[in-house]
Amino acid sequence: MVRAGILLVDKPGGITSHDVVSRARRALGTRKIGHAGTLDPMATGLLVLGVEGATRLLTYIVGADKTYQATILLGVATDSDDADGVETERADATAVAAVTDEAIAAGIAALTGEIEQVPSTVSAIKVGGRRAYDLARAGEEVELKARRVTVSRFEVRAMRRGDGIIELDVVVDCTSGTYIRALARDLGRALGVGGHLTMLRRTHIGSFEVATAASVDDISEDALIEPATAAAVVVGALAVGADEAQDLRHGKRIDGGGRLTGAVAAAIDPDGRLIGIVERRGTQLKSVMNMAEGVAR
Repeated sequence: MVRAGILLVDKPGGITSHDVVSRARRALGTRKIGHAGTLDPMATGLLVLGVEGATRLLTYIVGADKTYQATILLGVATDSDDADGVETERADATAVAAVTDEAIAAGIAALTGEIEQVPSTVSAIKVGGRRAYDLARAGEEVELKARRVTVSRFEVRAMRRGDGIIELDVVVDCTSGTYIRALARDLGRALGVGGHLTMLRRTHIGSFEVATAASVDDISEDALIEPATAAAVVVGALAVGADEAQDLRHGKRIDGGGRLTGAVAAAIDPDGRLIGIVERRGTQLKSVMNMAEGVAR
């Protein structure tokens, strides 16, 4: 039986996140694998997978902030807001040439900070129990509500001007649920020339980074991060004694709420095993998620 752990994978372009999960299931010989957020087929970069009992940790990873590298093409809009879609609008070359660096900077500034963002129509958001992209592809009208997201960094790293287009290489730090495609769309709209995404790479999910991820061809047990190590990275570690660990496993509260500095922490026993995730309840600590006994460190 494969051991539990967190698996970081560098997804290549042209395949779905589900394809990566399927490959991981075959490579590791288990069906019990989940993910902490998908990437579009066009996109590359970091996927975080949970294997066996470590799937319980994905709840604490999925909401982490994320970092992306992307290329935005101004002057052309598509129905999916990315290069996989069908072109719906192409601005006049004169209008694109009239877009100044200052206007681009102002447009990006307006999309930085806390913003109300309408997700891309071709997205995985469910509307009436069906995925928005399924509705859109069936020719049905799709109206998605705006949601509040935070873009803490939207930085242009390079700009290239061509005939009727402007390409921007950008880096974006944002909260979970932010659509980079929608940023490209909204920037293009604000500038009056349309825009879409031509490249997207996720480099970070919380403290996990793609530089340490395995390729899809190198998925193996050796690439798994131990549950205790992964949990400590995500929520911080809290050492507990053997008796405290046993009480937490049995659903009992333990003293020492003052030891917790954040909202939650990973309770780790003297042998380095992850007991679970604990939170403060008054002056005590209570487990809100327990790992099964026998799970490796």
